[in-house]
Amino acid sequence: MNTLIILEMANNHSGNLQHGKNIISAYSNICKEIDCFEFIFKFQYRNLDTFIRKDMQGRIDIPLVKRFTETKLNDNELLILSQTAKDFGFKTMVTPFDEESVDLAVSHEVDYMKIASCSFGDWPLLEKIASTNKHVIASCAGASITIIENVVSFFNNRDISFRLQHCVGEYPTKPSDMNIAQINYLQSLFPNLQIGFSSHEEPSTTNLAPLALASGATSFEKHVALETDSISKNNYSTSPDQFREWIASLLEARAILGQSKTRYQSSEKEALSLRQLQRGLFANKELKSGHVLTSADISIAFPPSENQLTANDLSKYSVITLEKALSHDQPILRDEVSIKNIRNDIFQIAKRIAKLIDESKITVPTFANLEISHHYGLDQFSTYGLSMITVVNREYCKKILILLEGQSHPEQYHKKKEETFHVLWGSGFLTVDSEETKLIPGSVLTILPGQKHFFSSINGLIIEEISSTHYLDDSFYTDSSITLNNNRKTILTHWRIANE
Repeated sequence: MNTLIILEMANNHSGNLQHGKNIISAYSNICKEIDCFEFIFKFQYRNLDTFIRKDMQGRIDIPLVKRFTETKLNDNELLILSQTAKDFGFKTMVTPFDEESVDLAVSHEVDYMKIASCSFGDWPLLEKIASTNKHVIASCAGASITIIENVVSFFNNRDISFRLQHCVGEYPTKPSDMNIAQINYLQSLFPNLQIGFSSHEEPSTTNLAPLALASGATSFEKHVALETDSISKNNYSTSPDQFREWIASLLEARAILGQSKTRYQSSEKEALSLRQLQRGLFANKELKSGHVLTSADISIAFPPSENQLTANDLSKYSVITLEKALSHDQPILRDEVSIKNIRNDIFQIAKRIAKLIDESKITVPTFANLEISHHYGLDQFSTYGLSMITVVNREYCKKILILLEGQSHPEQYHKKKEETFHVLWGSGFLTVDSEETKLIPGSVLTILPGQKHFFSSINGLIIEEISSTHYLDDSFYTDSSITLNNNRKTILTHWRIANE
């Protein structure tokens, strides 16, 4: 749904068809210059023969009866106004105050139905409006939160396109009484609902709509009028010049607020300014072409040279490979390396691990990190790899080992550590010194120091490993290339969010 600007004619046509057409024409000259909003002209329909009670018909001593009676247009004149608005490129909206007027609005093929604040909670009228299946916008001035919740549920349950508009029913409304923060309040209550702003402030005021826009309003309603020698406007309706200033303030606020749905695009000037303050990367030793950089290979210092990698390019998810040999203290330049970002690959793995743990119904500590071992690289992780959660590592150690379906862990041995495998979930095979055993839930096997062992899964495998203290330098692989691979592990802290 687009941001809407609703131009409320109300009774400002003064019961004069031509004057109503002149209002539409005058404001179309302003709106046709702007293409970032959807403009709607709104009319009020009342069947006065039934809307006004019989004993009050013609009572011009009652202000509202007098106003409605003296500004009445017949059905055909209302149709002409609606068609005129369409001819000038406006969408059309009607506020019906009785059921007969709903039918008339439908016959005029209007785009939107509006519920006035005074009708908010008028259930016979709401039932009739809902039956039209038109887009509905409702102002809720003065309504209790219980009534608002009931009306929102009423339209949501009928799957009707519906917006709620914050409004204060005082004419005009003082800025101090505007309560614009109600837009935020309503958004917090109904996060899936578009919230708008219907205002009746003194018409020269231009700072309220920008505040509403900043608060998240997606529709704005403004009473519009056109003064002549014989027709004056009321004290809460704008003139065309006032409306032009009002819309200009809204456009300026929109430009200042900028992008709210996605991250903004940094300008070249901003990027250059920030880069000049970053620290550059230097080789702290001689490095060969094809070498994959680690933290042990670099030093960091300010200021950076042009096209030099900076500390901001470093990440545990970035694999930086040299395409040119470097000497000691030489700057590491962007066009002399290749950079591969593995973040998405890692998080896809974490998502699979989290899903497997959820399916197994096994409880793991929320504080524990996830260690992903990709012995031969991420592209072969589905074949060779292991994911591990270390629960405790003291004189005794407990880990949770996870193999995905069809995954294997390369053959290794320990010189110090003795470990016992307790299978919690899934199935697979464990080979110890060439002797293979099938693993099923409940299997318990002990591996002594020096024993070479290799294990694999069939449909996924979760093992509780209980052992003596784990030492970082106590894992020895039969394939020595694994030991030489310094980039075979990735540690994740907040990995459980991957499956949320």
